[in-house]
Amino acid sequence: MANVVVYTSNTCPYCVTAKEYLQEKGISFVEKNIQTDKEARKELMAMGHMGVPVIVIDGEEVVGFDRPKIDQLLGL
Repeated sequence: MANVVVYTSNTCPYCVTAKEYLQEKGISFVEKNIQTDKEARKELMAMGHMGVPVIVIDGEEVVGFDRPKIDQLLGL
């Protein structure tokens, strides 16, 4: 099972889409909301990103809801 972390914010429609997609596929993930979690925001900025969603799958970063890349990394 892949280790999946999804960085989100409260106002991001693509974050909702990404989370719903992962749930549909039965992929468990940890959500880190950068609006409510200061540590999550620091982590995201340390990776060099300012926008969300950023989905980290086994250490590989996917910026935005890039379904083909997500499927590839998850082996779907």
